[in-house]
Amino acid sequence: MTTMNERGDQNQQMAGARPRGRAAEVWHCLQGVTDPELDESVVELNFISRVEVDSENRVHIEFRLPTYWCAANFSFLMADDMRRAVIELDWVVGVSVVLGEHMYADKINEGLAKGLSFRDTFGVEADGDLDDLRRTFLIKAFQRRQVALLNHLAGAGHAATTVVSLTLGELGDLPVEDEGAKLVRRYLERRDVVGPVRADALAFLDAEGARLKADGLSSYVSGLRRVGINAEFNSALCRGLLSVRFDLETPFVAKSKMSSSTNSGSQHVP
Repeated sequence: MTTMNERGDQNQQMAGARPRGRAAEVWHCLQGVTDPELDESVVELNFISRVEVDSENRVHIEFRLPTYWCAANFSFLMADDMRRAVIELDWVVGVSVVLGEHMYADKINEGLAKGLSFRDTFGVEADGDLDDLRRTFLIKAFQRRQVALLNHLAGAGHAATTVVSLTLGELGDLPVEDEGAKLVRRYLERRDVVGPVRADALAFLDAEGARLKADGLSSYVSGLRRVGINAEFNSALCRGLLSVRFDLETPFVAKSKMSSSTNSGSQHVP
């Protein structure tokens, strides 16, 4: 059985160790799963608390969120995205995802275990369709990544008339430094949300799939900046809440290595 969990293993990672074998493949898949609102990896956000691969190649994932009352639909969506990502590994027989310390944990975990949809899990309490919610946040993620890339290209001296005329093929071949290459890669990961992905397709479209106009590009970018600012604020808030709630700062001390003596005062036990 291969396992990696909580701060003990996280401290090992910080010291240079890395999960190996199939557990490492699972972590790699989870790296691509994002918080739908923040558009950041659930791994980078420290949401994943345990990954285990058993002898029958079933994967068991446990995760937690910054607050006890995080929205049920967000929570279910992340769990479903984790399951979808990991089940794509050709050796995986099954995936179980368990949410801990949440007001709807029991109901969400029961629905996930039974393979139910969000609507079937929550019945009349369900507010909207999960696929609609997923698309809403994919579009927001697309907009955040697009405005970051557009700002970078403008700063590098590319004229608006040139930028709005770029095809996807030309964008991929554009000479950029490391930071620019990262922005291009992240943008292309979400470009299919608004239109077909072909080498001859326009690189930059709005959320409705319409071509951007050079004379209105500055106003368009300014309007999208609000999406990024709100997300950055929420990201910082979530990281802070998670760190405080689960004490991610205190170094892990294995129980077997802790002194049984009470003379030295109290010690933190995770």
